[in-house]
Formats: sequence, structure tokens, C-alpha cells
Amino acid sequence: MSGNGQHVAPRGSKWIVRRTGASRATGIFDTQIEAIERARDLARTQGTELYIHGRDGRIRERCSYNCTFCPSKG
Repeated sequence: MSGNGQHVAPRGSKWIVRRTGASRATGIFDTQIEAIERARDLARTQGTELYIHGRDGRIRERCSYNCTFCPSKG
């Protein structure tokens, strides 16, 4: 797994959320949607990246929640 952040990846018939470099999953979910929701919350809170892997294990989507420059709204 690459980069800093949270990864959503398949494990058998389930989906896991795992922090980059961690040997254990943060959570195991029945659906990819549930895993993405949890990983997105963690990535937002931590200001990191979210990597979503497909069934083949390859990264199919990446979202950044690391905002080093965010223009003010309004």
C-alpha cells in the first residue's frame, strides 16, 4: 500500500480499512461502501489520504483530505 492515509481493500468476501504501514486492519466490513465511509471519516479527521482499492487490489480512486492551503470561504 502506498502513501500516508487510509486504505480500503478487499479481504476475502469482506472489505477492510487499514492505515498505511499497519499490519492489522482498523475495521472489517461487509460492504465496500461501509468501509469507504469509515475510512473517509478517519482520513478527514487525520488530514490524510484515502485510497480505495478494487477487487483486484489495485488503487482505483484516491482522495486527499490533507489541506495545506485552503482558501477561506465567503
